[in-house]
Amino acid sequence: MFTPKGKFGWYELMTSDPKAAGKFYSDVVGWTAKEMPSPDGSTYTTFNIGDVGIAGMLTIPGHTAWIGYIAVDDVDAHIEKIVEAGGKLWKPATDIPKMLRFAVMSDPQGAAIIVFTPDPAMPSPKRPESPTPGTIGWHELYTTDVEAGYSFYNKFFGWTKITDMDMGSMGIYRLFDEGDHKEMGDGGMMTKAPHIPVSCWNFYFNVDSIKAAVERVTAGGGKVLNGPMQVPGGGWIINAQDPQGAMFSLVSNKE
Repeated sequence: MFTPKGKFGWYELMTSDPKAAGKFYSDVVGWTAKEMPSPDGSTYTTFNIGDVGIAGMLTIPGHTAWIGYIAVDDVDAHIEKIVEAGGKLWKPATDIPKMLRFAVMSDPQGAAIIVFTPDPAMPSPKRPESPTPGTIGWHELYTTDVEAGYSFYNKFFGWTKITDMDMGSMGIYRLFDEGDHKEMGDGGMMTKAPHIPVSCWNFYFNVDSIKAAVERVTAGGGKVLNGPMQVPGGGWIINAQDPQGAMFSLVSNKE
């Protein structure tokens, strides 16, 4: 799982019901869920495309949300700098032998992130590239302050601004690039809507067809919160909620 520093490299679902969530996302996104024993005796589930891990899942009673891992060259140094900048440390730096060192944090506006440094012994199979179904197609930050949020990720992870899109009453939507210089970038940042209680990240998973995926979401007990709608660049998206309450989104080049 080699990830260049400054980029999202892993995605994790914290859920109250891993069995049900595993079936839901396998049906909706097309992943294969594989249970793996953890060093502490618990079970960790990976979501795979073929034999390649794309995301993971763990059980946290009473809490359901997706969180993203951002690669850095020194976890401990980033902890100190992020806290000095107004971020918070929620789980101290922890080692998973032969895999990674990580810490659970939040940015100064409150959006949760995990910073991690891969262990040189960590497996690094080649992943399919977006827009292959099951890969991650977009990263979206809902924040209380777009300018401050962008400044944070620019300073600590090297992200750069592509452009600002005027969304009228919804404010500015800032496209950002993690360093791979895609035309539309790797994600966007916007002021969170009033119904979103805290700043957070939302991740878009690529699917074969939005219309077909909507049917799978509702059949599996999830809710479509917004869409389907077409976005700049020609893609189609929905924002949704899984049966346990975690927010996620889907994107496809095909309606």
